[in-house]
Amino acid sequence: MIEKEITLAVLKAVKELYGQEVPEKMAQLQKTRAEFEGNLTLVVFPFVKMARKKPEEVAAEIGEYLVKNSNSVAAYNVVKGFLNLVIAPEAWVSLLNAIDADEHYGEKKATEDSDLVMIEYSSPNTNKPLHLGHVRNNLLGWSLAQIMAANGHKVVKTNIVNDRGIHICKSMLAWQKWGNGETPETSGKKGDHLIGDYYVAFDKHYKAECDELTKKYVAEGMAEDAAKEKAKQEAPLIKEAHDMLVKWENNDPEIRALWAKMNEWVYAGFNETYKALGVSFDKIYYESNTYLEGKEKVDEGLAKGFFYRRPDNSVWADLTSEGLDEKLLLRSDGTSVYMTQDIGTAKLRFQDYPIDQMIYVVGNEQNYHFQVLSILLDKLGFKWGKDLVHFSYGMVELPNGKMKSREGTVVDADDLIASMINDAYEVSRDHAKKVDMTEEESREVARIVGMGALKYFILKVDARKNMLFNPAESIDFNGNTGPFIQYTYARIRSILRKAEEQGLKVEQMNGGVELAEKEIELIQKTSEYAAAVAQAGKDYSPSGIANYCYELTKAFNQFYHDYSILGEEDAKKKQFRLLLAKNVAKTLKNGMALLGIEVPERM
Repeated sequence: MIEKEITLAVLKAVKELYGQEVPEKMAQLQKTRAEFEGNLTLVVFPFVKMARKKPEEVAAEIGEYLVKNSNSVAAYNVVKGFLNLVIAPEAWVSLLNAIDADEHYGEKKATEDSDLVMIEYSSPNTNKPLHLGHVRNNLLGWSLAQIMAANGHKVVKTNIVNDRGIHICKSMLAWQKWGNGETPETSGKKGDHLIGDYYVAFDKHYKAECDELTKKYVAEGMAEDAAKEKAKQEAPLIKEAHDMLVKWENNDPEIRALWAKMNEWVYAGFNETYKALGVSFDKIYYESNTYLEGKEKVDEGLAKGFFYRRPDNSVWADLTSEGLDEKLLLRSDGTSVYMTQDIGTAKLRFQDYPIDQMIYVVGNEQNYHFQVLSILLDKLGFKWGKDLVHFSYGMVELPNGKMKSREGTVVDADDLIASMINDAYEVSRDHAKKVDMTEEESREVARIVGMGALKYFILKVDARKNMLFNPAESIDFNGNTGPFIQYTYARIRSILRKAEEQGLKVEQMNGGVELAEKEIELIQKTSEYAAAVAQAGKDYSPSGIANYCYELTKAFNQFYHDYSILGEEDAKKKQFRLLLAKNVAKTLKNGMALLGIEVPERM
């Protein structure tokens, strides 16, 4: 708000002083560097040529004009081609009042004319429970949806469940062979965990078969590498799984009934995990419904000459003219691949929603897949195909290496969530007794803090980077962590409650208060929330919001270390500091909400 007013005043100055009308983007304002006096700095080099004067002279002339004609500028100083502006105290108070008046200052609301952005995230397979990699995916997708909405877009959150394919058949076949009718009820396990166990069991038996066949082929004189490859193809289990997939695609009633039953178990398990993570979807698509739509679109592309059929009956897209290779779309037996499914899903989504932008939250190992998908969708006539966004993120790594679902060495999402909440409870239990919390309240705060620690630790990292997850580090109440920010929020809320108990009302100010440097810095940092939200939307960057919240928290704690709020004797200063604290808390709450993180009223 201050920047906007000064920007317009600079444009008037340039017109009156040098007779030139210039666009707003030429008035470049930035935060003044710490070693210089001032709050905002104007870069005057763009105006030097039209003024036909030295940069220092231009800066001085514009500075004089602003002091005389802008209520926001109290003083100025010149450092070469940079005009450092000292903002008037009344302008800071006015800005704080404006922030206070808007419950969601810095965020925009969607209108009827706003673009519709669809964001796909989660994309689980129904043969295993969600793991740490899925946690990062879901948290990034949910946060990105909140950020895009805060930038004034209409947002649809969507999920594509991979509920068909050879991986599903592996779990189904294992359950048929070794399940003995086991169910989530009889086993006491969540459905997704139960099915995941059978996926691991399949792999164990399949490996044993491969080892036996490899020995047999080597004994018959085959080279070991060739023997291993042949064993993978000829093992009875994998052949049975492929046969089951063909039966499924041919609508075999027995196979379809088993598939539907086991998927229901899995969905119930997924929903529990999603609820614990605090994520949800506006629309869920299922690959079992979309792959046939994809086949139709592939046939359409084949008829139009976009694709071609090989002698073995498989269908391919030749993308060599785009600098890529040839991409399989339908196997020789007519079964579809992931690309076919994504094309079909795109068709259904476009029928359901007037999509302006499509964002896929998928790991960076699929970068090439989305390069190809973008080209294919564009060829097939989807208006957003060419400009689809692959929100590509790095893997979550562990101290002992990467995760492998089929070997059962994943970090399970449910176990992780429970562990984080329990750790938060243990860390805060003694403090909870001191502030006289009930056991129920203490458990709820532990849930909020544990989940906040998990979410913040994951979201503060640039999504494009691989990351090492360290639970112990994430739950620290000091440093760049979720609990540090949550604790600061709770501290401010405690101050405001005490003020209320003392009969003090937090009201907007009429000016006339002397401001300390750290108070000005804190107002300025709070006001930067709008720019942080806009930049996070432009960059698709939850980490930008996380880092802003951390910087605001640090600024408040530095202020609070040096200045008392409730102990301040000057009534007007006390009133101002309460107003300032209230709006820091509000901004932290709003910012953390964009990350899907709750903040507790007490800790």
